[in-house]
Amino acid sequence: MENIIRKVVTYDEDVLIEGGKEADPVLRLIGVAAVVSNPWHGRGFVEDLMPEIKVYAPQLGKMLSDRLIGLAGSGDAIEAYGKACVSGVNCEIELASALIHTLKFGNFYRQAVGAKSYLGFTNTRGPANCQIQIPLMDKHDTGRRSHYHTVQFSIPDAPAPDELVVALGAALGGRPHHRIGNRYSDLEDLGADVENPAGV
Repeated sequence: MENIIRKVVTYDEDVLIEGGKEADPVLRLIGVAAVVSNPWHGRGFVEDLMPEIKVYAPQLGKMLSDRLIGLAGSGDAIEAYGKACVSGVNCEIELASALIHTLKFGNFYRQAVGAKSYLGFTNTRGPANCQIQIPLMDKHDTGRRSHYHTVQFSIPDAPAPDELVVALGAALGGRPHHRIGNRYSDLEDLGADVENPAGV
């Protein structure tokens, strides 16, 4: 595994003041990213991506989950979570996506934090120093808007044109001073059935 990972980058942010008002509690946002060589590089268009997915996705999922939970202190401390990938400019977006859009990757994180909701995600292409944006949502409740966050950071020398970046992000709380309600209050205002919003 080590032969495809060039570096691992961590991101850690504490929001102390938001909107000119002290954040109580302080909001902590964290992220971890692996910069990896494209395991399909030099083979032209590859039809079957599954052999490499089976080899690398579980290892990346476990390593990044362990590192992120180490930053947080425990899986229980994480309230919102998400994932992201970036393909270098000479790589298909599908190749970075292949490493994160599989249960072989995401289940490590979900199980480690005891989550019920799905992982929000982005999959993009970009040059070195492009923004890595990891959308987050409450790990149990996708309609809890207080926990809609985005962890954003960049890596000055990554991804190189033939590299992929795979990342996980987390928040240890909701947005400071959140006051826009949640999805369920909107549905009630619209007269929708909160338990069955699609009416089926």
